Amino acid sequence: MALLPFRYNLRSLFVRKASTLLTVSSIAATVAVLAGMLALGQGFATLFAERGRSDLAVILRKGAGSEGESAFDREAAQILIKGSPEIAVGPGGEGIAAGPLASAELYLAIRRRKVDGGETNVPIRGVEPATFAIHGDDLKIVEGERFARGSDELIVGSALVGRIRNCRVGETLVINTTPFRVVGIFESKGAYASEVWGDVDRLMAALHRPSYSRILAVVDGPQRLEAMAARLANDPRTPAKVLSEREYLKSQTAALSGLFGILGYVLATIMGLAAVFTGTNALLAALSSRTHEIGVLLAMGYRPFAVFVSFLVEAALLGLVGGLFGCLLALPLNGIRTGTMNFDTFSEFVFSFRTTPRVLLSAMVFAVVLGLVGGAIPAAKAAMLRPVEALRRG
Repeated sequence: MALLPFRYNLRSLFVRKASTLLTVSSIAATVAVLAGMLALGQGFATLFAERGRSDLAVILRKGAGSEGESAFDREAAQILIKGSPEIAVGPGGEGIAAGPLASAELYLAIRRRKVDGGETNVPIRGVEPATFAIHGDDLKIVEGERFARGSDELIVGSALVGRIRNCRVGETLVINTTPFRVVGIFESKGAYASEVWGDVDRLMAALHRPSYSRILAVVDGPQRLEAMAARLANDPRTPAKVLSEREYLKSQTAALSGLFGILGYVLATIMGLAAVFTGTNALLAALSSRTHEIGVLLAMGYRPFAVFVSFLVEAALLGLVGGLFGCLLALPLNGIRTGTMNFDTFSEFVFSFRTTPRVLLSAMVFAVVLGLVGGAIPAAKAAMLRPVEALRRG
């Protein structure tokens, strides 16, 4: 069965410039919104996922969903660190004694004022010297220096500079009632760049928090990590939940990343209805003006299915072109920084839009689907025309 030549569809769209432009613009606006929301969700997910390590164990209180809900007293933390043979042994150095490569940390979200007004929750983390050895080159001091152990000094993630007040080197951050001096700015993969770090003992004293939030430990391979998780899940003295850093970060981003995706598709569907109606009206108008032409095609021997396919091809082309323009509108968002509240930790993180190939492909598929849905009714009506009646109408 012969189909209509592709150039016929191109000529048809070119002849109807006004309706083609209107439909393409409507689809492009819809796709730009969808791509923007997907890029937002992708940026948030990437923020955490890019630093996830499979050889790094995150140890939480049994039943805790995040480090903000977890707590270990000093005795329990020492039992977990020194009594876990699965933890790798470090050589020591830079003020760190040779022994288990693990660090007990404090995590809390505190209210801080933004530079441009308003307040938000900023994550503050108390760390031990071993934390820096664990992260190695993934964490770099880009301005100033590292805080001294046991001092009222802080280092601030680079994403907070210029966004949160008193986060530049030399300035003072008052935590509770204790003044801490900012001595350095650090960069790191993932969400650490949105945190404030200080000595764990001094921050525990300032915040009146007698417990650690989590233990971070290097483990020799996934099998050892699984063995540790199974052992500590039913440990009678210090039961604990053990996840790889990759698994933990994935669990912390699933809810909000999914919300961005759902919100994007809901908004795109609402706007897409308008795009579908626009496309349907444009093709119905084309059908009324091309009735005689369709009658001639049918009289020449083209089957109704060929006419149906021809109209669907035009609809798909409208969606494709609209999708391309929509993706072009969304591309400038790539790399733009924004901040949002992570509902799992109730603290704000700064991240960038990521218009990845996956985002663009999803937006393009959605655009073509919009075009096809909008062209289905006109295509069916065109295929049901009878040659004699179509010629008589013309």
